[in-house]
Amino acid sequence: MTLAELRRKLAELDRLPGDTIVILSKDAGGNGFSPLFEVDPSMYHAETEWSGERYMSEATRQAQADPNAYTKAPCHAVPALCLWPAH
Repeated sequence: MTLAELRRKLAELDRLPGDTIVILSKDAGGNGFSPLFEVDPSMYHAETEWSGERYMSEATRQAQADPNAYTKAPCHAVPALCLWPAH
């Protein structure tokens, strides 16, 4: 899903109150759920059609006390929005 698709879906839900909780499924099979904790602009490198690795954006990595302690995103990584569950 792209950010534009997410925005369209969220716009369809504008009737819901602002304090409606957002939950995330643990996996595609629905084997657990958790509230949304953080929305993180990141970088994503697909390893297969269904999975890959998340990296800090370069700006976020450079803002760290020791940027070299964090892996730089591969050149083929693309901007992504990472949604982190509460646990």
